[in-house]
Amino acid sequence: MNDSNAQKNKAVVLEAFDALFNKRDYATAARFWSPNYIQHSAHIEPGRDGLFNLVKAAPPSLKYEPGVILAEDDYVIVHGRFSNIGLPVNWIAADIVRLKDGILVEHWDVIQDESTKQQSKSGNPMFGDSFPK
Repeated sequence: MNDSNAQKNKAVVLEAFDALFNKRDYATAARFWSPNYIQHSAHIEPGRDGLFNLVKAAPPSLKYEPGVILAEDDYVIVHGRFSNIGLPVNWIAADIVRLKDGILVEHWDVIQDESTKQQSKSGNPMFGDSFPK
């Protein structure tokens, strides 16, 4: 994959995540996610509707912050923070997305509860440069 395709795929994923999780613009998000979207997450019902319904059921204060993002071939991995998710702690996630022709067609994730400074044995935050407040 050349660097311009990697940059394009990263931009598509960031725009898609922002449209869905932060703006809750389902019409725009539907243009990014395939109607035949394959979901591998244990937290989300199958397909694009499963993902969209999860977001619709989340608190309106839900926020997604992207961090490190990598792309190779048709895959993008983004390390991010989901905050205000209706649980006592934020989620730190590595979302792995497969794209086809600029459309998100498949998804896997690895999710952890975000630790506080007091809980962190390493003394370092799990996301970004600071611990959650």
